[in-house]
Order: sequence, then C-alpha cells, then structure tokens
Amino acid sequence: MRFLVSGAAGFIGSHFCGRLVADGHEVVGVDNFITGNRGNLEHLEGNPFFRLEEHDVTTPFTGRGPFDGVIHMASIASPRFYFAHPVETLESGSTGTRNMLEVARRDKARFLLTSTSECYGDPEVHPQVETYWGNVNPVGPRSCYDESKRYAEAMTMAYHRVHGARTAIARIFNTYGPRMALDDGRVVPAFVDQALRGRKLTIFGDGSQTRSFCYVRDLVEGLVLLLFSEERYPVNLGNPEEMTILQFAERIRGAVDPTLEFEYLPLPQDDPRRRRPDIGKAKRLLGWEPRVSLDDGIRETIAYFRGLR
Repeated sequence: MRFLVSGAAGFIGSHFCGRLVADGHEVVGVDNFITGNRGNLEHLEGNPFFRLEEHDVTTPFTGRGPFDGVIHMASIASPRFYFAHPVETLESGSTGTRNMLEVARRDKARFLLTSTSECYGDPEVHPQVETYWGNVNPVGPRSCYDESKRYAEAMTMAYHRVHGARTAIARIFNTYGPRMALDDGRVVPAFVDQALRGRKLTIFGDGSQTRSFCYVRDLVEGLVLLLFSEERYPVNLGNPEEMTILQFAERIRGAVDPTLEFEYLPLPQDDPRRRRPDIGKAKRLLGWEPRVSLDDGIRETIAYFRGLR
C-alpha cells in the first residue's frame, strides 16, 4: 500500500515510517523541519519504498497520489518548542489537519490523526477514558498545543460526518525512546541528558505529579493496528503503568549514576497533576497493550543518547 505521512522526520514519525516500509509499504514522508530532524530518517536513505519531501502542511499538498492512507503527525509537540512557536503549533493542528484530510478525501484514503493525552488537560477523571471531555485551560500557555489537537480532532470528525472520510484518532500518552531530541524539554531526554552529564536532575514541583511512559516501539505497533482497523473514534495509546515524576527520576538515576542529586524548581502553569490512560478500548478493539518494560526501554534510550555524545 502507499501512505503519506506528515511530520515524518519527527521522533515518532520516523519510527512509524520505518515500520511501514519494513512491512513492505511505500511511504511518502513530508516535513518542514521546524522541529523534525533529517537524521532521524537516515535508516531509510536510499530505500526505494521511501521518499522524503520538504513541505509545510499549512499549504495544500498536491503531490502525486493516490494514497491508500494519510497519517497526520506533523505537530510541535514539546513545551519548549510550542512555547516558542505557538502560532505555528495552532496552524499545524488547524490548517494542516484540513489539508491532510483533503488529500485523504481526494484519494478516498484511510486518515489517521495522531492526537494527544493533552486533550484531557489537567484531568478530573482518572484514569483517562476516551469519553472524558477534559479539563483544559483554553487561554493558558499550553493552550496552543492542547487546543490545536482538540480542534484537529473536531475537524477530523467533521470530515467523517460530512464527507464520509474514513478517519481514526489516536490519543497518544507520554512516549519515549531513541531519536527524541535532547533539547526538547520533555522529561525523558531532560533527565537522561542531565544524568549523562553528571548534573542534578531537575524536578518541577515536589515530583508527585504522575505520568505513564510508553516505549516508542509499542506505540508504533498500536498506531499500525489502529490504521488498519475500522475504528473512527478516539483510542488511547499509552502505558497504564503510572508513576510519579520523582519515581521516574530515581529510575533514571539508578540506571546512570545513583549518586546524582535532585534540584527542585517551581511547577509550570497548567502542568497536569495526573496522567494515566485507560487502554481498555485498545485492548478490546485492537488486541493491543504495551510489551516493553520500563527498565528495558530506559536502557535502550540511554544507550542511544550515549551514542550521540
């Protein structure tokens, strides 16, 4: 089959493209490289089943089709970068989503939107289920990302209802692994980079806020299963194993240098207090759940970052 993937040079996008190609599919990847990294796609250089094009999804894509599937992953996903580029973040979720949906409508292709657990905001329902509408501050500093994805979901469902588009929505929870950007400000690369440099691990607040970490290989498996399913409504993809940020910092410290110290800083505005997916729907519909243990995933991630030094 033939697929169009936006955000192909991103952390998750590059792994997803590699998986589709490995499965024997042809992939056209597009990226404007505002945060994507061409180096993430080195493993596909010269592969006749993959082509990379520089393209901004906020302009219509007129590349040669037809495509069997369109996967819209283009998004500025880390706080450090979407704080610096809030307008571009909003546009990738709004105009960008519609442009990718137009390609899917033109070709009668399956459309997969990679959304986010940030749609739930600072949740009052725990764990988070797909039917929960969320608790999001629409004018806060994180709103450019949260609302871009909420709008993208609404646009995706509008195309399904109005045009009969075959759509799917993945709500992705915290994901980690090789090819994350060291400077993107997210907790996994931040902790690993600090640990490898022998610095204090920075913890915001008292570290009691929780997250659930899914290894990228597991996430990609879930995305592929959702892509080839008939489900049209949002599906949570993440690891239901919940832990505090302090506990996670201790795991990183133990894997690198148990003598490292912690440094505590004020908690950013609107930082979610709890985050844990209910993946019952993914289990029932897709037969999916994470397989890679946190210790194994951390070990592979640390090995990758060591190789960059």
